[in-house]
Amino acid sequence: MNTMAKRTQDALKVSKLYYQQDLSQVEIATLMHISRPTVSRLLQYARETGLVRIDIADPSGEAPNLAERIQQKYGLKHVVVVPMTTVAPKDRLDTVGEAASDYIESIVQDDDIIGLGWGRTLYAIGTHLAPKDVRGVTVVQIKGSVSNTESNNFAFESANAFAAAFHTLPQYLPLPVIFDRRETRELVEQETYISHIFDMGRRANIAIFTVGSVQDSALLFRLGYLTKDERDRLQHEAVGDVLSRFIDRTGRIIDEDIDGRTIGLHLDDLRNKPHSILVISTPIKVPAAHGALSAGYANTLVIDEISATDLLEFQS
Repeated sequence: MNTMAKRTQDALKVSKLYYQQDLSQVEIATLMHISRPTVSRLLQYARETGLVRIDIADPSGEAPNLAERIQQKYGLKHVVVVPMTTVAPKDRLDTVGEAASDYIESIVQDDDIIGLGWGRTLYAIGTHLAPKDVRGVTVVQIKGSVSNTESNNFAFESANAFAAAFHTLPQYLPLPVIFDRRETRELVEQETYISHIFDMGRRANIAIFTVGSVQDSALLFRLGYLTKDERDRLQHEAVGDVLSRFIDRTGRIIDEDIDGRTIGLHLDDLRNKPHSILVISTPIKVPAAHGALSAGYANTLVIDEISATDLLEFQS
């Protein structure tokens, strides 16, 4: 191997250790049995030759402006727009989940009741939550979760992650989110334990949820709760769902029969929460997010920059 190829190889190795694994220059020098000044020179060489490219995401750029405009458009209490300039599409959900977790950690206090939806978005938030020194916090599911399919809705994993971060035990709602018959749902809700879970959900001062789309790939469509005719009708008339309750562009419930079979918090209850937090990480969910925000179901929004731009342009 010639000298130039060896230098390039060493520069790549040093750069990966420094930028990807967060090792210090001293640690790298010890690991590679070279001097610290040599590490510094290799990092400089990597930047000068293009082996390493550094992008600076200016937080005073477009994201704060988007947040202010969305806040004004929907009358929200708080908006977090997550910059996406340097984020790969596959990392968008994880990045938004981390931003949402930071915000949630900042507001949770002793004796709070946290109501959770479910799905990959909620799980992404939960995996980033750092343990916080709080006492008396309750974590409760605010919609049914059990499925008879192999599709994972991450309901239990999300509740467990939130409960672990806030030093409590999760309160599950171990029921299908949509029943075959309204009468069955009404009977189940009268059970003492289920009634207790519902009461906690209504008293929750923090609600965290996302929305679903009505595309064929939508998780709720893959969980086996709806007939083909029902799916077709919802795809024609609804923009998505909030807590598995299907809405139009104004946030109005689309199908009273399906809604009557759905178990979980009623959407009107979201309006009264001190913190009703909607989290969005893909433009697919923008129509449903618009409906939810227009109806006042959320007063706080955490959203990726791309979806935020689409949301501002979305027309009812």
